[in-house]
Amino acid sequence: MVSNSRKTASQQARKMAQMPVTSVEFLNRELSLLQFNERVLAMAHDPGTPLLERLRYLCIVGSNLDEFFEIRVSSLKEQMRLHPTMRGPDGLTAGQAFDLVQKDVHSLVARLYGLFNEEVLPNLRKEGVYLHHAHEWDETQREWAHDLFVRDMMPLLTPIGLDPAHPFPRVYNKSLNFLVPLSGEDAFGRKASVAVVQAPRALPRVVRMPPEISGLPHGFILLTSLIRAFAGELFPGMTSRGVYQWRVTRNSDLFVDEEEVTNLRLALQGELSQRNFGSAVRLEIDQGTPPEIEGLLHEEFGLKQEDTYRVSGPANFARLMQICQEVDRPDLLFPDSRGAIPKAFSGLTVRDGAIFDLLTRGDQLLHHPYQSFRPVIDLLTAAARDPNVVAIKQTIYRTGEDSELMQLLIAAARAGKEVTVIVELMARFDEQTNINWAARLEEVGAHVSYGVVGHKTHAKMLLVLRREKGGIKRYGHLGTGNYHSRTARLYTDFGLMTANPAMCEDMDKVFAQLTGLGARRELSLLLQSPFNMHGSIVDMIRAEADAARAGKRASIKAKMNSLLEPQVISELYRASQAGVKIDLIVRGACALRSGVPGLSENIRVRSIIGRFLEHSRVFYFYAGGKERVYLSSADWMDRNFFRRVELAFPVLNPALKKRVINEAFTLALRDNVRAWVQQSDGTYSKVRSRREPHVMQDQLVTLLQDK
Repeated sequence: MVSNSRKTASQQARKMAQMPVTSVEFLNRELSLLQFNERVLAMAHDPGTPLLERLRYLCIVGSNLDEFFEIRVSSLKEQMRLHPTMRGPDGLTAGQAFDLVQKDVHSLVARLYGLFNEEVLPNLRKEGVYLHHAHEWDETQREWAHDLFVRDMMPLLTPIGLDPAHPFPRVYNKSLNFLVPLSGEDAFGRKASVAVVQAPRALPRVVRMPPEISGLPHGFILLTSLIRAFAGELFPGMTSRGVYQWRVTRNSDLFVDEEEVTNLRLALQGELSQRNFGSAVRLEIDQGTPPEIEGLLHEEFGLKQEDTYRVSGPANFARLMQICQEVDRPDLLFPDSRGAIPKAFSGLTVRDGAIFDLLTRGDQLLHHPYQSFRPVIDLLTAAARDPNVVAIKQTIYRTGEDSELMQLLIAAARAGKEVTVIVELMARFDEQTNINWAARLEEVGAHVSYGVVGHKTHAKMLLVLRREKGGIKRYGHLGTGNYHSRTARLYTDFGLMTANPAMCEDMDKVFAQLTGLGARRELSLLLQSPFNMHGSIVDMIRAEADAARAGKRASIKAKMNSLLEPQVISELYRASQAGVKIDLIVRGACALRSGVPGLSENIRVRSIIGRFLEHSRVFYFYAGGKERVYLSSADWMDRNFFRRVELAFPVLNPALKKRVINEAFTLALRDNVRAWVQQSDGTYSKVRSRREPHVMQDQLVTLLQDK
């Protein structure tokens, strides 16, 4: 029997389901990304965050903004040029979005530098960590700095006077540069005007000052301060009228017409050489730069006032990360947390086939960084050494320049294993690293493929084929994150290790699609983009909506990095109108607007910002009590559904399913310290509670020590 109240709610939901979903219900992607960076900046503002970690968060925001301009703002500018009247799902033209973005970024940058100069830097000095500015140097410090400049830096600096014979030099993306107005005549009788000094990338941006010179245990000088103080010595006999730091950010999105090239790797290598000279999108200059110097740079790079950011401090915040790494003060950092080796893997050796026996007995779930990435390395090590293993297949999206995992694949190929690696050459900003690994793998006889033209291979899977009694048996690993040991200590991700025959057969079919040719292959367990993942997610959302309309229990929970795909968002709105309770944990950009009466009052959106970067993708549907749980490499974005090869894989073991629900959702929804809740206008408010504090990431550190 369905109660009258449930019937009434169901009838109301049917009416609400007829409401059209229009562009006003979609939030702007770029503005939502800036909201995410506001939340990151809040970690730097929080006095409860250890001091060096506060500096690290400032660096992260600076680095994020660099990429934001290189990719997102450059894309807006392209849209303004090519399609000025076209509107996005949010109802905005690119020009309207650009104006709103610039306003928000200027405000964010002002707070970033204000926090650095007024709070973080003074507090660091109290702890003996300091950046010595040139105007503060005493005589001993100035003498030491001058010797350093003359000995190690001046020989590498090539000043360029701007005149008809010396045009403005070609400027590298995000490189550190200086403009120096001059007066006087040079050796040839030429009247001086302005010179450009480019800081070579070989020069360190942050230099440690000896404690006996600094007067503090951890004193540093910025390269900017050294060049400002002594740049005049590059122009003997002339008078410097100022030294002004500047940096230009360029469009860094690569374009390779994959349908026109015959060798993607060679084409990409040619394009990479030009990435750092794309069109300019942002100019950063000193706070005190004269208008005429600013105007000269505007004219040179085709930029305007709104593209210019006057900064009071280093132009490249990411370079200050060096201080966090060099200062040996554990008390100013988060407590050291090394992922535990799960009990099931404890004591296993990689030589006796024990890891294969373990997977034969049942699936194993890993939750990084709370649990070590080591079992994944051990699986590959065992595969490389085991004489019964005949083949290894793996996808690589990001892995790092010094990768133990890639070395193991090379060793396996040298040992005579059939090694097949799908290397995604178009992994943004890791293209050159992946090209280098592809070449090394080919040198030892591995089969290297670059996936499918027009579709990035973003799926994370490793498959081992082993000769056993009865024939070839498969063992697999599927993950939500990259095969990258360093980020596995910083990003939260799930991994599933399995010998499930159906799941491993599905993985083999996907590998065959990526390396060969042929019709689409039906998969029994895995969802795959660009084929059935989007449709399956939509179907599961609709099934929950149908259940709610029928007065049955219905629930959707999803965790991801970004939520932007319009149809999925529309289906979530309709499910909310039908009465489905929906909890979304979205770390970054979210185009869905939650809590709007008549549209999305049953949807809650949370974002958790902590010491680890929330990276896992987890999808839950109540499904009439069956509780379908999928882990995935894919966010709910257009590109992940339609322009990438992605996988979502079910968690079938009831105990592991229960773990995922608890670790991905229950603890996250209970967090009342690091969680932010989206408001109906798209802004976020920090969760406030007088109850006992719950910090999801801290609880998982404790919980998974003993699993």
